[in-house]
Amino acid sequence: MTIPPRPDPDQVSAARAWRRMYAMAKPRLSRANAVVTVLALGLGFAIAAQLHTTRAQPLETLREDELVRVLDDVTQNNERLGTELRELERTRDALEGGASNSAAAIAAARERAETLGILAGTLPASGPGVRITISDPAGEIPASLILDAVQELRDAGAEAIQIGAVRVVAGTWFTDASDGISVSGTTVHAPYDIEAIGDPTTIATAMDIPGGVVASVRGKGGETTIASLDTVRITATVTPAAPRFATAQPSGK
Repeated sequence: MTIPPRPDPDQVSAARAWRRMYAMAKPRLSRANAVVTVLALGLGFAIAAQLHTTRAQPLETLREDELVRVLDDVTQNNERLGTELRELERTRDALEGGASNSAAAIAAARERAETLGILAGTLPASGPGVRITISDPAGEIPASLILDAVQELRDAGAEAIQIGAVRVVAGTWFTDASDGISVSGTTVHAPYDIEAIGDPTTIATAMDIPGGVVASVRGKGGETTIASLDTVRITATVTPAAPRFATAQPSGK
């Protein structure tokens, strides 16, 4: 009978060491890790929003008082993002705190899901904001001007926007119609009512900058009224489109 050779002890130890290192290197999915990932994505969204807000503008054409106003807007946005960053850091610390991980993770996940639902337009929202009414007696205001208004609202930090009965989200599109404008396929007639949730003062200032929406509407023979409200209720929602190519994968696969 042939006795198989004994493996070299050094080789056995090396193999075990490699297996142990491989096991340690494998990612371990936990509820806390998942929520921390979501929080990181939320912070990334906030940073992207700030970069979008401070995109290049023709500052050399502005007067001194206009530059001061722009600086104030940027400062307010920085302060708001700083507050959000500190809140995310506190939530992260709570998730990494030990015994309370599970409860903190669930609470953070619910809060983040609600926030993302509002930003995506799948949930109604309420909060302080403005109601903007744009009249168009001459029928000269194009859809592109309403799109400009939406862009200025976003730049001013608006978190939820509704035009007429249509929720405005990232994929909303605008075209001219024979008797108004089309917002993602829904015809909206003048006067155009736009509701937005955000800081009323910041939004009103952004809309009335020289050469902005208010001036452009006036140049088309229309008028813009901006009402600051303690509570704006955004009731319209959108149904997210089903993915055409991506499919969900079970955790760990």
